[in-house]
Amino acid sequence: MADRRGASPGEGPAVAPDPDAAAAGNGGAGAVAAGARSGRLASVLVGAGILLSRIAGLVRERVLATYFGTSLQADVFSAGLRMPNVLQNLLGEGTLSASFIPVYSELLGQGRTREAGRVAGAMFALLVGVAGAIALIGIVLAPLLVTLFTPGFEGQRRELTIAVVRIVFPMTGVLVLSAWALGVLTSHRRFFVPYFAPVLWNAAIIATLIAFGSRVDLDALLMAVAWGALIGGLLQFGMQLPWVLRLDREIGVRGGFAEPGFRDAVRNAGPAILGRGVVQLSTYVDMILASLLAIGALARLRYAQTLYVLPISLFGISVAAAELPELSRERGGAITVLRDRTVGAVRRVAFYVVPSFVAFVLLGEVFVAGLYQAGEFGAADARIVWLTLAAYSIGLIASTSTRIYQSAFFALRDTKTPARIAGVRVLTSAAAGALLMVQFEPVTLGTLAISAGVFADLSVAGLPLGPVGLALGAAVGAWVEWALLRRRLDAELGRVGIGAGIAARTAAASLIAAGGGLAARAATSNVDPLPAALAVAAVFGVIYVPVARLLGLSEAQVFIDSVRRRVLRGR
Repeated sequence: MADRRGASPGEGPAVAPDPDAAAAGNGGAGAVAAGARSGRLASVLVGAGILLSRIAGLVRERVLATYFGTSLQADVFSAGLRMPNVLQNLLGEGTLSASFIPVYSELLGQGRTREAGRVAGAMFALLVGVAGAIALIGIVLAPLLVTLFTPGFEGQRRELTIAVVRIVFPMTGVLVLSAWALGVLTSHRRFFVPYFAPVLWNAAIIATLIAFGSRVDLDALLMAVAWGALIGGLLQFGMQLPWVLRLDREIGVRGGFAEPGFRDAVRNAGPAILGRGVVQLSTYVDMILASLLAIGALARLRYAQTLYVLPISLFGISVAAAELPELSRERGGAITVLRDRTVGAVRRVAFYVVPSFVAFVLLGEVFVAGLYQAGEFGAADARIVWLTLAAYSIGLIASTSTRIYQSAFFALRDTKTPARIAGVRVLTSAAAGALLMVQFEPVTLGTLAISAGVFADLSVAGLPLGPVGLALGAAVGAWVEWALLRRRLDAELGRVGIGAGIAARTAAASLIAAGGGLAARAATSNVDPLPAALAVAAVFGVIYVPVARLLGLSEAQVFIDSVRRRVLRGR
């Protein structure tokens, strides 16, 4: 599974400078093409790992929906997972991508393996100390945190959330260490294992639900699932650790804190943590607002977000994660190479994300019903989750493109610009979300009561649509962030968009595929939701790729060639 530059398990680390990247830094057109091919391969490996973990995540959400539906316990599980997530967001992959990975990758690319190992060891020690301290504080202050971040939770919902938070806080601390392992492995161009590892986390939750789902009541099942999540976090980190130690035998804490690279990484982490903290604040604002809505709102938001983040993870994060080490190796080289790699990455993302947006908006109800509609999750829940998903999807293209733009800034060692712009996004999303939420659903907090606005009469089976307003606010914020990042990056590198022609052709192919999907939906109207969703998705994909190729989108030919090679290899 390793690419041509990586060592298979047991072969030892592969840390020699990348000849493709070095040549690309000199501006050679052939090297740029070779670098693009290596970037595609890396993003495919990342995407494969993420795909498997996301499939496991979808299975997890279906099983959760079957047992919990949109009940009180479903809300508690959503809040309980999100609240301690401050650890993973502040210290995890996002921050390490901006601080540790560029420094560590550059040291490896220069052949300074001993220094790289010391930097990695010192960063691990720092993360253990900080994550452990915050996890302990979270356990002690859980009642206060629940009061602050879910003010609408009272009685049983509040007490259950406190108990879940105290279990999940240590889990997120372990996942921070898992993110460190991901940084080491991706810097060594090992992309599949770290992005596959979350499968174990999902598997632990699924196994817990299946083992106890029919044997205990919902409250007891909720607590069992929280413990299953903690065990899954340990498994996720434990899977990666042997690979890390095999690839970098120089890892050690001794002398690492004095290394210039470590100090550089910590210095870059400050603005990155600030930026991630701002994003985390946005998550908490959404949770606070959702807790004021009717029971089930938090669960419906999470179900919609699970589908919404699927293309972001598969395409935005996979391409950004694969490009970051390569962009970091290009630092100091020709600006044109950085721009070309950035533009190529954005075009790869757009090829997959534009049809995802069209499919979610026009066909999303089919996919939501196919994934979730079972047990306690009914048709009305499916309709509300689809409308919420469609609202989120308005910002899908912006959210995935900004992942690439952020990686370009990180490669330039500029973590302050993305952090500042993230702050603007948070303020915009919070204001727009609060304003739009109350247009759909009334809100009550103590003696404060706000009546619903212009969309007060809209509902599904008598259920209000407040989550749709929150999702629309998130979409507004995503486009504001995209516009600001794009403008600043254009000033640094030159134009980094995909171009109006490519955007129009991608949209046209997506709409034609959606027409086929709608026909398939009509033909499967009497079929069970899951087979119907699979049929609609298959028809959409089978139409989109050939049409995109006929319209001259090069990524379609790359996709077809990749599938053809795999088929021939299988034979």
